Amino acid sequence: MTNAHQTHDDDAEREEPTTDHLDNVEDGCGCTEIWEHMSEERDSESASDD
Repeated sequence: MTNAHQTHDDDAEREEPTTDHLDNVEDGCGCTEIWEHMSEERDSESASDD
């Protein structure tokens, strides 16, 4: 019973994963659109580093 209680407490303390990198992706889009968005973001970051 102690293990179940501890597991419940651990789950309650976990933070939700951040989704900031998907803010500009439209709701309901598919995997391909998400991949394209992330690829474009990565490319723009690489260009700004140069």
